[in-house]
Amino acid sequence: MYAAAGGDAGMRRLAATWHRRVMADAVVSHAFSHGLHPEHSDRLAAYWAEALGGPTTYSDTMGDETSVVRMHSGNGEHEEMDRRAIACFDEALTEVGLIEDGPLRQVLHDYFEWATTTTMARYHHSADDVPSGLRIPRWSWDGFQD
Repeated sequence: MYAAAGGDAGMRRLAATWHRRVMADAVVSHAFSHGLHPEHSDRLAAYWAEALGGPTTYSDTMGDETSVVRMHSGNGEHEEMDRRAIACFDEALTEVGLIEDGPLRQVLHDYFEWATTTTMARYHHSADDVPSGLRIPRWSWDGFQD
């Protein structure tokens, strides 16, 4: 999936486009009101790349799944924000040119929706609930890979 989505350049384009869209959304941008890493889009692209079968740059140099999930935890439930973030992702797919590539677009959507509503939304009450040692989940054409 990583290669089909354009490799590193494709992941960076998608991450930058998604990030620009969420920052323009009044509800989703609230998630960044506490500040964000100055290289957020590049870090996000590296994370997505690894999750979608690309290089392990994120876990080799930036963190593990535990650190990512902790960043997204302890904020209570936020279903509307999640729905809007997913809509921004779908719009970003269109903007970067993945308009009608049925299988790729659908699998990328499914991955983002799953990650947003499952792994990133699992620990509503406290980031302290996130276990140590989590690995970045892998996603393929067939969905979540154990």
